[in-house]
Amino acid sequence: MARAPSNTPDLLTGNDPEWSVSELSGALKRTLEDRFGHVRVRGELGAVKVHSSGHVYLDIKDDKACLAAVIWKGTFGRMRIRPEMGMEVVATGKITTYAGSSKYQLIIETLEPAGVGALLAQLEIRRKKLAAEGLFDEARKQLLPFLPETIGVITSPTGAVIRDILHRLEDRFPRRVIVWPVRVQGDTCAAEITAAINGFNALPDDGPVPKPDLLIVARGGGSLEDLWGFNDEAVVRAAADSFIPLIAAVGHETDWTLIDYAADKRAPTPTGAAEMAVPVRSELLSRVDDNGRRLRAGLRRFVEGLRTEFRSATRALPAADDLLADPRRRLDLATTRLPAGLARNAQRHRALLTENARRLQKFSPEARLAAFAAKLDGLGRRLAAARDANLRAEKRALVERGKRLAELDARRRTAFATRLMRLNDRLGALGQLLTSYSYHGVLERGFALVRDEAGVPVRSTKTLAKGAAMSIEFADGTIVARRDA
Repeated sequence: MARAPSNTPDLLTGNDPEWSVSELSGALKRTLEDRFGHVRVRGELGAVKVHSSGHVYLDIKDDKACLAAVIWKGTFGRMRIRPEMGMEVVATGKITTYAGSSKYQLIIETLEPAGVGALLAQLEIRRKKLAAEGLFDEARKQLLPFLPETIGVITSPTGAVIRDILHRLEDRFPRRVIVWPVRVQGDTCAAEITAAINGFNALPDDGPVPKPDLLIVARGGGSLEDLWGFNDEAVVRAAADSFIPLIAAVGHETDWTLIDYAADKRAPTPTGAAEMAVPVRSELLSRVDDNGRRLRAGLRRFVEGLRTEFRSATRALPAADDLLADPRRRLDLATTRLPAGLARNAQRHRALLTENARRLQKFSPEARLAAFAAKLDGLGRRLAAARDANLRAEKRALVERGKRLAELDARRRTAFATRLMRLNDRLGALGQLLTSYSYHGVLERGFALVRDEAGVPVRSTKTLAKGAAMSIEFADGTIVARRDA
């Protein structure tokens, strides 16, 4: 039989090696990670989904392609900005694959706005709006007190800013300082700063906590995104409405935020705010402050050098996120499928329990009690029948016994009468014999019975003494006599 020609190569004779699915997925993963390593991708954010585990899954797209990306929970918590759909960003991270669904994705480590222009445009719109309301007018601004007794500082309690302010105040003119700790970056930054400004203004003049004569809102330098909380409308309004004079010291000299326009004074740096707050005490303390700042700068450089060396040493080690990427993704998929699986499992168990309940119904206490009751009723009927039969038998036996007792009674009466008659006859014979043997018969024949005083018959005259009394019984009576001789 002729064999038709085929354009398909004979797989049985091919020299290509066979791959398992896991081996091929691993090889593709290593190829992508070795080829690209760290990449920076610019594009527009598509769908952004925050999983219940804290990880963020999102898409980065342009007009021709779409790239899946993920931000792990720990990285997401450290980000300065929060991703939103439609935001144009520059994402930095590693390209890797997820074998569970044959996809490649970007593990994002940093996320930045694609350009400052968009933020600046939004900032300008907000500035014009607030300026139109008169919040930035010079007529609203208050004069700073020459020598405040108490200074309220609104900043992070752990950063270098508060230390710089305190050192500067100590160097120039020591004053009482009250620190209201806030976050100076992140989602809650604006709300905490607003609450701090309003809180200081709400303090009573004669309360346990002295009310400040001057407020300083301070933060170190940073990018526009870092300082965005100080452009919040609520922060600007709180600064403009403050009855306590307020100095804004946000960022470096070139950094401008909206709170700078609303504050009574704007300091180029937090240290500059301290210099505005109090007058110079002595030039010597100024030189000491300069040396202190140089020392702090040297320490920062030293710490930065150590940090750089530490980063270099840790680059040789695999990152925890790289090791946990696949398990995290599998865990997220499992948690996504878990509710439906639990519902199906509960439904199966419910059906099984229903069937078991139906099968066990005949073994239930009610069913067993009903069977026992029916059995007990049968036994009761049988017992009643047996009792009736037994009563009838007992009645017949009693009748028979009654008849026998009547017969025995008749025989007893006959025997008793016969016995009585015989006894009467014998008694009559004995009576006659007794009569024949009685001394009365002898007395009837003319004899007499003599008894002494004790009633004992006298058988001989020798037993009676002279003068002894005696009784002599005759057949017709008894007389008393006394012996004379």
